[in-house]
Amino acid sequence: MWRLLAIAFLLPCAVGAARAEAVHFASVAVGNVPAGPQISGWLKKPEGAGPFPAIVLAHSCAGVSPHTDAWGVRLVKWGYVVLAPDSFNPRGTNAVCTTPNVVTPNMRVSDVAGALDFLATRPEVIKGRIGMIGHSHGGAATLRAVQKNFDLKARGLRGGVAYYPGCAPSFNAGIDVPVLILIGDKDDWTSADACRRLKPDRPELVEIVYYPNAYHSFDAQARDRTVPGAPGKTHHLAYDPMAASDAEARTQVFFDKLLKR
Repeated sequence: MWRLLAIAFLLPCAVGAARAEAVHFASVAVGNVPAGPQISGWLKKPEGAGPFPAIVLAHSCAGVSPHTDAWGVRLVKWGYVVLAPDSFNPRGTNAVCTTPNVVTPNMRVSDVAGALDFLATRPEVIKGRIGMIGHSHGGAATLRAVQKNFDLKARGLRGGVAYYPGCAPSFNAGIDVPVLILIGDKDDWTSADACRRLKPDRPELVEIVYYPNAYHSFDAQARDRTVPGAPGKTHHLAYDPMAASDAEARTQVFFDKLLKR
């Protein structure tokens, strides 16, 4: 059994208008992924005694941000304990949008394993009822975390939602729990065509929704913008209210079916 080192203390973090709990836990070796540094993050829970199902919230390449906070508030309102690990600052960076190899989605699997072990120690969390959601880099980390060779299902992971992930079809065929992928056909950062080439070993576990007019980051309520990516590349980001609303509804149904029944 992995040795878990966890420290938690109360801190007035800004997650919506409410307090969040700042937490620290060990990143643990899993499969061929070595342990990372001790991971920091925040935890937020619904009102009431619980216990509740839980969701691990994986931030984008921009790191923990107001977008992460907004999703935390949303998931708590739906009735979930939310744990948002910071995979970047403990590794010496705050973002990897222009330096994607500094912290890879594969490296973050050890953080997810540590998060699952940490949640297993929490009395307000229903054991074995944990999901995961990630956006962009965090979506790619979600697809890595659900691979059979990591066996995070044994740690309580029941499934995940990946918003506009890098689908990396040659690496992600071994999906072992239910997954919902949400991506725009106009995404010029993480290609929808790569998701179309994904051939999961268990196709019945995977649902992919393509939004014809949506770009990358279609759920983030911000003005249209062009941002730098890897050296020499730029990408268009745009809010799409129709895609965002549909994706949010599908996400809630997915998690309620997966974790509340």
